[in-house]
Amino acid sequence: MGVTLDLSRAPAIPAAPAKPNLSGLTRKALAAALVEHGVVPEPKAKMRASQLWRWIHHYGVTDFAAMTDVAKETRAALAEVFSLARPEVVERQVSRDGTRKWLIRMAPGIEVETVYIPDVGRAGALCVSSQVGCTLNCTFCHTGTQALVRNLTAAEIVAQVQVARDDLGEWPSPKEDRRLSNIVFMGMGEPLYNLDNVADAIDIIADNEGIAISRRRITVSTSGVVPELQALGERTQAMLAISLHATNDALREKLVPLNRKYPLAELMAAIRAFPGLSNAKRVTFEYVMLKGVNDSPADAKALVKLLAGIPAKINLIPFNKWPGSDYECSDWKTIEAFAAILNRAGYASPIRTPRGRDILAACGQLKSESEKVRASVRRKAAQAAAE
Repeated sequence: MGVTLDLSRAPAIPAAPAKPNLSGLTRKALAAALVEHGVVPEPKAKMRASQLWRWIHHYGVTDFAAMTDVAKETRAALAEVFSLARPEVVERQVSRDGTRKWLIRMAPGIEVETVYIPDVGRAGALCVSSQVGCTLNCTFCHTGTQALVRNLTAAEIVAQVQVARDDLGEWPSPKEDRRLSNIVFMGMGEPLYNLDNVADAIDIIADNEGIAISRRRITVSTSGVVPELQALGERTQAMLAISLHATNDALREKLVPLNRKYPLAELMAAIRAFPGLSNAKRVTFEYVMLKGVNDSPADAKALVKLLAGIPAKINLIPFNKWPGSDYECSDWKTIEAFAAILNRAGYASPIRTPRGRDILAACGQLKSESEKVRASVRRKAAQAAAE
């Protein structure tokens, strides 16, 4: 005789609360957390925080037991209260050109894509995300078709760097011969709509006793959230990149709808006032090349006029096709002719070599719909986009 238990009225058993993860805290917050949870007395908090910091961010440890110069009893107390766990890597893809892309699950339904591009910057650049989804709806960008879910925390931003360094084998932090030398906030989301967490993450990433990537090798790209530009420069001292793509308000409002709120005149004035702007700290302007849309010689000349007097570099980005897009990439000769006009005006204007197209890891292709689309379907879409 079988017995069936009716559990429909049984009270739900609440999940155990997640332990605070120390790897995403600034130095000051780390010391405060040790005191708040009663693990370390306040007089020793700063010293102990510095000790943990080196283990977490220089050696990359994920287990308190590995911290051999910390007393065994303290290690046990830390493990009882805190975590150093990495988020789940749902999928890892490697392009034919060596580009790597990770789909990282921060929490249920909270997933982002992060891309490592070799041979960019001094050695290799990591493109990190600052939000899950995006609110900007730039019409040429695949990421913009994914609705915003939420901002990423500083811990979740730093975790993307940690995951990449795990995979690249870059612990402890190398002084020379780094494979990951640059960080670019050019992944999913608008960083200036999440400036507090972005600034804290940069403080952690740039700390000389940890990951130690120079602020001059960290670039924050924005579509032009004008009121936050001054704060970005003052709080982070990072390099600035502007997602521009057009030289007049009518076209930019179509390509980058944020322009309706902050038109070009306001944006350019804010850029000219950006803290630290100089020939040694140029602004990078990103300009995606769209066939028959913004790629004429007249557009190039208008771009020169728009940027007059601004220490600048212009990255010309061949449009990366994605499923459902109505745009086409400009012909190569057209892009070269565009670049020649900028070069003659004195602007460095490299044409960005598309990387990771076969795994949808190229500029403007990131999107994390893993809850809705199976990996096999996404791979087929990537192959179609590469053909």
